[in-house]
Amino acid sequence: MLLFSVLAAAVAPGLALLTYFYLKDRYDYEPLHMVLRVFLMGILMVLPVMIIQRGMMMWLGDNPYVESILISGGVEEFVKWFVLYHIIYNHTEFDEPYDGILYAVAVSLGFATVENVLYAFAGNASVSAMFFRALLPVSGHAMFAVIMGYYMGKAKFIGGKKKQWYLFLSLALPFFWHALYDVIMNTMVNHWLWFVAPLMAGLWYGAMGKITRANNRSPFRFVKREEEVKL
Repeated sequence: MLLFSVLAAAVAPGLALLTYFYLKDRYDYEPLHMVLRVFLMGILMVLPVMIIQRGMMMWLGDNPYVESILISGGVEEFVKWFVLYHIIYNHTEFDEPYDGILYAVAVSLGFATVENVLYAFAGNASVSAMFFRALLPVSGHAMFAVIMGYYMGKAKFIGGKKKQWYLFLSLALPFFWHALYDVIMNTMVNHWLWFVAPLMAGLWYGAMGKITRANNRSPFRFVKREEEVKL
């Protein structure tokens, strides 16, 4: 019974956050099967990411800064970005800026959910530990994804020279924030909470603004308003 409770606590945060971001789409809900497929891609990413990270640790050594910046933040955000760019970016269902956020969150939460489950089994975690991870690692993956998806959405619909710049930001900024988060967690043993708490609060605040701005640039925004006026 306890094992089931821990497993449920490990899976629930990812599904709850995915539902939250899915419902934040104000003008054109994405097909649920597409969102779940991208979530599954995030799950399937875990094994290759673990293999790459293991190889890099054997090559670069066990240094907390190298592990935080390159092995953890670098590899994970690059693989997520690679999947989104090559599978979702040119997909016909990616038809409004907010879709970038939703699909980025889906792939990141798929990854974070499996990571949470593995932690639960490997570390004999308790329900309280899973609650803690929901507030930080799982939530953190979602926040990095919002940044990635927001700028990928801007790149998709802006055109011109700025497209490449926004694509660069869609990878560089999540990498920076993920690396900073991991550096704090891996090197500040006693005072990490004083740094992580304001960091996460700032990321959530920024995420809410990005969600609003992405929705406001939806091409379906005025179509829906016209339909409401006709009714």
